[in-house]
Amino acid sequence: MKTVFVSAFAERLNGFIDQKRAFGYTYNNVYDPRMFDRMCAEQFPGETSLTADICNAWAIRRGSESAKTSAGWSAFIREFARYLLRNGEQAYVLPPGTGKKGQRYIPHIYSQSELAGVWRAFDGIQPTEAYPVAHLALPTLVRLLYCCGMRPSEALKLGVDDVDLHNGKIFIAESKGNRDRIIMLADDVLEMCRKFNEQIKAYFPSRKFFLAKNSADPYDYRRIGLVFRRLRRELHIESRGDNPPRIYDLRHTFATHRLYQWMRAGKDLYVMMPYLSAYMGHSKLTETFYYVHLVPGMLEEMSGFSYGSVAELFPEVVETDE
Repeated sequence: MKTVFVSAFAERLNGFIDQKRAFGYTYNNVYDPRMFDRMCAEQFPGETSLTADICNAWAIRRGSESAKTSAGWSAFIREFARYLLRNGEQAYVLPPGTGKKGQRYIPHIYSQSELAGVWRAFDGIQPTEAYPVAHLALPTLVRLLYCCGMRPSEALKLGVDDVDLHNGKIFIAESKGNRDRIIMLADDVLEMCRKFNEQIKAYFPSRKFFLAKNSADPYDYRRIGLVFRRLRRELHIESRGDNPPRIYDLRHTFATHRLYQWMRAGKDLYVMMPYLSAYMGHSKLTETFYYVHLVPGMLEEMSGFSYGSVAELFPEVVETDE
Protein backbone atom coordinates (compact mmCIF):
# COMPACT_ATOMS: atom_id res chain seq x y z
CA MET A 1 0.00 0.00 0.00
CA LYS A 2 1.41 3.35 -1.07
CA THR A 3 2.01 6.07 1.50
CA VAL A 4 -0.08 9.15 0.80
CA PHE A 5 2.19 12.18 0.31
CA VAL A 6 0.99 15.72 -0.37
CA SER A 7 4.06 17.71 -1.42
CA ALA A 8 5.56 18.22 -4.88
CA PHE A 9 7.91 15.32 -4.04
CA ALA A 10 5.05 12.83 -3.50
CA GLU A 11 5.64 10.61 -6.54
CA ARG A 12 9.40 10.64 -6.12
CA LEU A 13 9.21 9.80 -2.41
CA ASN A 14 7.11 6.75 -3.21
CA GLY A 15 9.61 5.75 -5.90
CA PHE A 16 12.49 6.16 -3.44
CA ILE A 17 10.79 4.01 -0.80
CA ASP A 18 9.85 1.34 -3.37
CA GLN A 19 13.46 1.15 -4.50
CA LYS A 20 14.76 0.84 -0.94
CA ARG A 21 12.31 -1.97 -0.17
CA ALA A 22 13.24 -3.72 -3.43
CA PHE A 23 16.84 -3.78 -2.15
CA GLY A 24 15.67 -5.46 1.06
CA TYR A 25 15.29 -2.51 3.43
CA THR A 26 12.06 -2.47 5.44
CA TYR A 27 11.73 1.34 5.71
CA ASN A 28 8.85 0.99 8.16
CA ASN A 29 8.64 4.44 9.76
CA VAL A 30 12.15 4.41 11.20
CA TYR A 31 12.51 7.90 9.76
CA ASP A 32 8.98 8.62 8.62
CA PRO A 33 9.16 10.36 5.19
CA ARG A 34 5.72 11.84 5.81
CA MET A 35 7.31 14.37 8.17
CA PHE A 36 9.65 15.54 5.41
CA ASP A 37 6.72 15.61 2.98
CA ARG A 38 4.65 17.80 5.33
CA MET A 39 7.56 20.20 5.85
CA CYS A 40 7.97 20.61 2.08
CA ALA A 41 4.22 21.15 1.58
CA GLU A 42 4.05 23.76 4.35
CA GLN A 43 7.36 25.62 3.97
CA PHE A 44 8.25 25.09 0.29
CA PRO A 45 4.89 24.50 -1.47
CA GLY A 46 6.03 25.63 -4.93
CA GLU A 47 9.47 24.03 -4.93
CA THR A 48 9.94 20.95 -7.13
CA SER A 49 13.73 20.56 -6.78
CA LEU A 50 15.55 19.37 -3.68
CA THR A 51 17.44 22.56 -2.85
CA ALA A 52 20.00 23.47 -0.21
CA ASP A 53 17.34 25.54 1.60
CA ILE A 54 15.06 22.50 1.91
CA CYS A 55 17.87 20.22 3.08
CA ASN A 56 19.21 22.70 5.63
CA ALA A 57 15.73 23.37 6.98
CA TRP A 58 15.24 19.64 7.37
CA ALA A 59 18.62 19.13 9.10
CA ILE A 60 17.80 21.56 11.94
CA ARG A 61 17.47 19.71 15.22
CA ARG A 62 13.89 19.49 16.49
CA GLY A 63 13.19 20.45 20.10
CA SER A 64 14.39 17.73 22.49
CA GLU A 65 15.41 15.43 19.62
CA SER A 66 18.63 13.55 20.30
CA ALA A 67 21.74 14.19 18.24
CA LYS A 68 21.65 10.58 17.03
CA THR A 69 18.09 10.95 15.76
CA SER A 70 18.96 14.23 14.08
CA ALA A 71 21.89 12.56 12.30
CA GLY A 72 19.55 9.80 11.14
CA TRP A 73 17.17 12.33 9.60
CA SER A 74 20.11 13.91 7.76
CA ALA A 75 21.13 10.51 6.40
CA PHE A 76 17.58 9.98 5.10
CA ILE A 77 17.54 13.24 3.11
CA ARG A 78 21.05 12.53 1.81
CA GLU A 79 19.90 9.16 0.44
CA PHE A 80 16.83 10.73 -1.14
CA ALA A 81 19.05 13.30 -2.89
CA ARG A 82 21.26 10.55 -4.31
CA TYR A 83 18.16 8.76 -5.56
CA LEU A 84 17.10 11.91 -7.40
CA LEU A 85 20.57 12.34 -8.91
CA ARG A 86 20.55 8.75 -10.17
CA ASN A 87 17.31 9.58 -11.94
CA GLY A 88 18.83 12.53 -13.75
CA GLU A 89 17.48 15.33 -11.54
CA GLN A 90 19.30 18.19 -9.89
CA ALA A 91 19.46 17.74 -6.11
CA TYR A 92 21.47 19.15 -3.24
CA VAL A 93 23.33 16.51 -1.22
CA LEU A 94 23.72 17.48 2.42
CA PRO A 95 27.47 17.53 3.19
CA PRO A 96 28.92 14.90 5.53
CA GLY A 97 29.07 16.15 9.10
CA THR A 98 25.78 18.03 8.95
CA GLY A 99 23.84 17.12 12.06
CA LYS A 100 26.79 15.50 13.78
CA LYS A 101 25.96 12.86 16.37
CA GLY A 102 27.84 14.61 19.14
CA GLN A 103 28.31 12.78 22.42
CA ARG A 104 27.00 9.25 22.76
CA TYR A 105 23.86 8.73 24.81
CA ILE A 106 24.74 7.51 28.30
CA PRO A 107 22.23 4.79 29.22
CA HIS A 108 20.96 3.83 32.65
CA ILE A 109 22.24 0.48 33.88
CA TYR A 110 19.61 -0.96 36.20
CA SER A 111 20.71 -2.50 39.47
CA GLN A 112 19.33 -5.88 40.51
CA SER A 113 17.06 -4.22 43.07
CA GLU A 114 15.76 -1.79 40.44
CA LEU A 115 15.03 -4.70 38.11
CA ALA A 116 13.12 -6.49 40.84
CA GLY A 117 11.01 -3.35 41.26
CA VAL A 118 10.37 -3.18 37.51
CA TRP A 119 9.20 -6.81 37.48
CA ARG A 120 6.82 -6.18 40.37
CA ALA A 121 5.45 -3.02 38.79
CA PHE A 122 4.75 -4.69 35.46
CA ASP A 123 3.24 -7.71 37.18
CA GLY A 124 0.75 -5.30 38.76
CA ILE A 125 -0.53 -3.96 35.41
CA GLN A 126 -4.27 -4.45 34.99
CA PRO A 127 -6.07 -5.19 31.69
CA THR A 128 -8.33 -2.57 30.15
CA GLU A 129 -10.95 -2.63 27.42
CA ALA A 130 -8.45 -1.24 24.91
CA TYR A 131 -5.61 -3.48 26.16
CA PRO A 132 -7.24 -6.72 27.37
CA VAL A 133 -3.98 -8.70 27.63
CA ALA A 134 -1.68 -5.97 28.93
CA HIS A 135 -1.30 -7.89 32.21
CA LEU A 136 0.12 -10.84 30.22
CA ALA A 137 2.05 -9.23 27.36
CA LEU A 138 3.87 -6.36 29.08
CA PRO A 139 5.43 -8.36 31.98
CA THR A 140 6.63 -10.90 29.41
CA LEU A 141 8.01 -8.14 27.18
CA VAL A 142 10.20 -6.45 29.79
CA ARG A 143 11.63 -9.78 30.92
CA LEU A 144 12.47 -10.74 27.34
CA LEU A 145 14.21 -7.40 26.78
CA TYR A 146 16.47 -7.93 29.78
CA CYS A 147 16.96 -11.70 29.62
CA CYS A 148 17.64 -11.80 25.86
CA GLY A 149 19.06 -8.32 25.25
CA MET A 150 16.63 -7.67 22.42
CA ARG A 151 15.77 -4.30 21.01
CA PRO A 152 12.16 -3.37 21.89
CA SER A 153 11.30 -3.14 18.19
CA GLU A 154 12.56 -6.71 17.68
CA ALA A 155 10.43 -8.11 20.46
CA LEU A 156 7.31 -6.28 19.32
CA LYS A 157 7.69 -7.50 15.71
CA LEU A 158 7.94 -11.17 16.69
CA GLY A 159 5.36 -13.29 14.91
CA VAL A 160 3.92 -16.35 16.60
CA ASP A 161 5.96 -18.58 14.27
CA ASP A 162 9.17 -16.70 15.10
CA VAL A 163 9.16 -18.13 18.63
CA ASP A 164 10.00 -21.85 18.70
CA LEU A 165 8.62 -22.98 22.04
CA HIS A 166 9.63 -26.58 21.41
CA ASN A 167 13.34 -26.04 20.83
CA GLY A 168 13.64 -22.81 22.83
CA LYS A 169 14.78 -20.33 20.22
CA ILE A 170 13.63 -17.03 18.73
CA PHE A 171 14.16 -16.05 15.11
CA ILE A 172 14.68 -12.31 14.57
CA ALA A 173 14.27 -11.28 10.95
CA GLU A 174 15.56 -8.15 9.22
CA SER A 175 16.62 -6.26 12.30
CA LYS A 176 19.04 -3.34 12.40
CA GLY A 177 21.43 -3.48 9.48
CA ASN A 178 18.99 -5.81 7.69
CA ARG A 179 20.44 -8.80 9.57
CA ASP A 180 18.72 -11.98 10.78
CA ARG A 181 19.73 -13.92 13.87
CA ILE A 182 18.61 -16.67 16.23
CA ILE A 183 18.42 -16.24 20.01
CA MET A 184 18.50 -19.30 22.24
CA LEU A 185 16.39 -19.10 25.37
CA ALA A 186 17.47 -20.08 28.88
CA ASP A 187 15.26 -22.75 30.46
CA ASP A 188 13.44 -20.37 32.80
CA VAL A 189 12.83 -17.84 30.00
CA LEU A 190 11.50 -20.61 27.76
CA GLU A 191 9.13 -21.74 30.50
CA MET A 192 7.92 -18.15 30.93
CA CYS A 193 7.22 -17.89 27.19
CA ARG A 194 5.37 -21.19 27.15
CA LYS A 195 3.18 -20.15 30.06
CA PHE A 196 2.46 -16.77 28.45
CA ASN A 197 1.59 -18.43 25.14
CA GLU A 198 -0.96 -20.73 26.78
CA GLN A 199 -2.55 -17.83 28.65
CA ILE A 200 -2.85 -15.46 25.70
CA LYS A 201 -4.25 -18.17 23.41
CA ALA A 202 -7.38 -18.13 25.57
CA TYR A 203 -7.94 -14.53 24.42
CA PHE A 204 -6.60 -14.62 20.85
CA PRO A 205 -6.29 -18.22 19.60
CA SER A 206 -5.19 -17.17 16.11
CA ARG A 207 -3.14 -14.06 16.86
CA LYS A 208 -0.51 -12.85 14.39
CA PHE A 209 2.10 -11.46 16.80
CA PHE A 210 3.63 -13.25 19.76
CA LEU A 211 3.34 -10.22 22.07
CA ALA A 212 -0.06 -9.29 20.71
CA LYS A 213 -2.32 -6.37 21.61
CA ASN A 214 -5.19 -8.10 19.85
CA SER A 215 -5.64 -10.74 17.12
CA ALA A 216 -4.00 -8.62 14.41
CA ASP A 217 -1.78 -5.96 16.00
CA PRO A 218 1.37 -5.78 18.13
CA TYR A 219 1.83 -3.32 20.96
CA ASP A 220 2.90 0.18 20.06
CA TYR A 221 6.39 1.12 21.26
CA ARG A 222 5.30 4.64 22.19
CA ARG A 223 2.46 3.32 24.36
CA ILE A 224 4.85 0.99 26.17
CA GLY A 225 7.26 3.87 26.70
CA LEU A 226 4.51 5.89 28.39
CA VAL A 227 3.65 2.98 30.69
CA PHE A 228 7.31 2.48 31.52
CA ARG A 229 7.91 6.13 32.36
CA ARG A 230 4.89 6.19 34.68
CA LEU A 231 6.00 3.05 36.52
CA ARG A 232 9.60 4.28 36.71
CA ARG A 233 8.47 7.46 38.42
CA GLU A 234 6.38 5.46 40.87
CA LEU A 235 9.43 3.30 41.65
CA HIS A 236 11.61 6.42 42.09
CA ILE A 237 14.28 5.06 39.74
CA GLU A 238 16.47 8.09 39.24
CA SER A 239 19.03 8.77 36.56
CA ARG A 240 22.72 8.51 37.43
CA GLY A 241 23.52 11.05 34.71
CA ASP A 242 21.84 13.58 32.46
CA ASN A 243 19.45 11.16 30.73
CA PRO A 244 16.29 9.59 32.19
CA PRO A 245 16.18 5.78 32.37
CA ARG A 246 14.50 4.21 29.32
CA ILE A 247 12.99 0.83 28.53
CA TYR A 248 15.70 0.47 25.83
CA ASP A 249 18.29 0.59 28.60
CA LEU A 250 17.28 -2.97 29.55
CA ARG A 251 19.33 -4.03 26.51
CA HIS A 252 22.37 -2.14 27.80
CA THR A 253 21.78 -3.66 31.23
CA PHE A 254 21.67 -7.18 29.77
CA ALA A 255 25.09 -6.73 28.12
CA THR A 256 26.66 -5.12 31.18
CA HIS A 257 25.32 -7.68 33.66
CA ARG A 258 26.42 -10.55 31.40
CA LEU A 259 29.96 -9.16 31.36
CA TYR A 260 29.96 -8.86 35.16
CA GLN A 261 28.74 -12.45 35.52
CA TRP A 262 31.47 -13.72 33.23
CA MET A 263 34.04 -11.81 35.27
CA ARG A 264 32.77 -13.44 38.47
CA ALA A 265 32.92 -16.87 36.81
CA GLY A 266 36.51 -16.25 35.71
CA LYS A 267 35.72 -16.42 32.00
CA ASP A 268 38.14 -15.10 29.39
CA LEU A 269 36.36 -11.95 28.18
CA TYR A 270 38.33 -11.87 24.92
CA VAL A 271 36.88 -15.30 24.11
CA MET A 272 33.33 -14.55 25.32
CA MET A 273 32.73 -11.11 23.77
CA PRO A 274 32.27 -12.41 20.19
CA TYR A 275 29.49 -14.68 21.47
CA LEU A 276 27.76 -11.73 23.12
CA SER A 277 28.18 -9.67 19.95
CA ALA A 278 26.55 -12.35 17.78
CA TYR A 279 23.74 -12.88 20.31
CA MET A 280 22.90 -9.18 20.28
CA GLY A 281 22.97 -8.95 16.49
CA HIS A 282 26.06 -6.79 16.09
CA SER A 283 28.33 -6.93 13.05
CA LYS A 284 31.36 -5.54 14.90
CA LEU A 285 32.72 -5.96 18.42
CA THR A 286 32.94 -2.18 18.78
CA GLU A 287 29.13 -2.04 18.65
CA THR A 288 28.97 -4.47 21.58
CA PHE A 289 31.56 -2.56 23.59
CA TYR A 290 29.25 0.47 23.41
CA TYR A 291 26.66 -1.52 25.38
CA VAL A 292 29.00 -2.48 28.20
CA HIS A 293 29.39 -0.03 31.08
CA LEU A 294 31.49 -0.13 34.24
CA VAL A 295 29.21 1.17 36.96
CA PRO A 296 31.05 1.84 40.25
CA GLY A 297 29.59 -0.19 43.08
CA MET A 298 27.56 -2.44 40.79
CA LEU A 299 30.73 -3.65 39.06
CA GLU A 300 32.38 -4.75 42.29
CA GLU A 301 29.21 -6.28 43.72
CA MET A 302 28.24 -8.35 40.68
CA SER A 303 31.64 -9.27 39.26
CA GLY A 304 33.71 -9.71 42.39
CA PHE A 305 36.22 -7.35 40.84
CA SER A 306 38.52 -5.44 43.19
CA TYR A 307 40.38 -2.37 42.07
CA GLY A 308 43.19 -3.51 44.35
CA SER A 309 43.70 -6.51 42.10
CA VAL A 310 44.72 -4.23 39.23
CA ALA A 311 48.23 -4.12 40.71
CA GLU A 312 48.54 -7.85 40.03
CA LEU A 313 48.25 -7.17 36.30
CA PHE A 314 51.55 -5.28 36.27
CA PRO A 315 54.93 -6.74 37.17
CA GLU A 316 56.84 -5.18 40.02
CA VAL A 317 59.48 -2.75 38.77
CA VAL A 318 62.82 -3.37 40.40
CA GLU A 319 65.49 -0.72 40.15
CA THR A 320 68.91 -1.85 38.98
CA ASP A 321 72.28 -0.20 38.69
CA GLU A 322 72.23 -0.40 34.90
